Amino acid sequence: MLSHIEITLLKALEPQRKYRVDEAASISGMKKDSVLKAAHLLQEKGLARVEITTKKVFRLTEEGKRYLEEGLPEERLVRLLKEQAKMGKVEELKKTMGKKEFGIALGWLRKKGAISVENGVVRLIKAPEFEEREALRAVAEGRAGSMVKTLLKRRLVDFEEKKEIHVTILKKCEEELREYIADITPEVLSSRSWRGKEFLKYDITIPSKEIFAAKLHPYERIIKECRKVFLEMGFTEIKGNYVQPAFWNFDALFQPQDHPARDMQDTFYLDRYVELEDEGDVVERVKETHERGIAGSTGWGGVWSIDKAKQLVMRTHTTAITIHYLAKNPEPPVKAFCIDRVYRRETIDATHLPEFDQLEGVVLDENVGFKDLLGLLRKFFLKMGFEDVRFRPGYFPYTEPSVEPEVYVEGLGWIELGGAGVFRKEVTEPLGIKGKVLAWGLGIGRLAMLRLGMKDLRRLYLPDIGWLRSTPVIKR
Repeated sequence: MLSHIEITLLKALEPQRKYRVDEAASISGMKKDSVLKAAHLLQEKGLARVEITTKKVFRLTEEGKRYLEEGLPEERLVRLLKEQAKMGKVEELKKTMGKKEFGIALGWLRKKGAISVENGVVRLIKAPEFEEREALRAVAEGRAGSMVKTLLKRRLVDFEEKKEIHVTILKKCEEELREYIADITPEVLSSRSWRGKEFLKYDITIPSKEIFAAKLHPYERIIKECRKVFLEMGFTEIKGNYVQPAFWNFDALFQPQDHPARDMQDTFYLDRYVELEDEGDVVERVKETHERGIAGSTGWGGVWSIDKAKQLVMRTHTTAITIHYLAKNPEPPVKAFCIDRVYRRETIDATHLPEFDQLEGVVLDENVGFKDLLGLLRKFFLKMGFEDVRFRPGYFPYTEPSVEPEVYVEGLGWIELGGAGVFRKEVTEPLGIKGKVLAWGLGIGRLAMLRLGMKDLRRLYLPDIGWLRSTPVIKR
């Protein structure tokens, strides 16, 4: 029993004649996909043949087009030598033609036995033939001659493979061309056209076509999940510019101007500066804190440079955004977070990228302490699906005490996911911030790797459609 599309194709095409798929589609009134499906089904029954041929289509590269128009390097070198009584100095020819093209020309003319080179002088021995020029013209006109391999080797030509599919009906069996009702529609029922006809039998063992529903990228889902957790906990989301003055990225955080993190190895510096007059007395108070300290602190000593503070950088952390926000909103209570991209001069590998996403958060209040910070972070990680959370003592220039939160992952052990602590008074007091500030910065990329069971951070950004389709939507 033949399907409707098989019968339609058999009726439309002449036996023993080869048709391209687009021709068969035009004659039968079917779509190309339907023609292919019908042809393969008929081939299984011995009623048709499907042939697939691959053809190489050659085309000139940009360099090949230029050589066809201007002449090959060896042609130009021969012309120069003829103009100079069949000889020329190597250095002068290099300057005239360019080092690269002179080298190309020299190599090919030597291969043809057309020149000699002695004591820095090139001599033309014989006028060679330039079959490559004609070969370039042939490719441009849609022909590929015997020289095409040489042109490919010289990268003057490239190609693409085009696939052609032909369908041939081998025979027609009138008995098999009976019409069957494939779909029971309201029209078929109301018109009673089904009377006296056979219904097409369905093979329920044939797997149906897999459907891939639209869904968010797995990494984007996890970012949205992080955002949702903090919004549910009463936080306000904030944003800021990717480019920041070093003042807000480093100095306002009481990070010394000779700190290793400021080196070119870690930071992308811009060759531009910004004035800090709009910040008012804050700049002077930060300067005083760095040089002499504040409220019992001794500071870092030395001379604080405002020129370094004015230089623009690609922000190395989103703390530059949260600290600026607190300086503008110094009265408690404040609960804010920022999820955004940061930039560092990192060597790309499985766990490091020069740009990545960070989740930064701050809580400003009068009666908060270190245990509140640990409880808040533990709650966040629990909501993100990590049941085992611990905190290891850490060090950061702008928080004291400081910790590094870790989560336990089966098969990997304890994994560190960022840093946290309570802002030092050298950070808060110069900015006029009233109260204690709990702060943290977490790497979302690493968190996503653990959630998705990945071992390479770079895979989060690859356009791997197979992985995207197979990764399930995680609901929590």
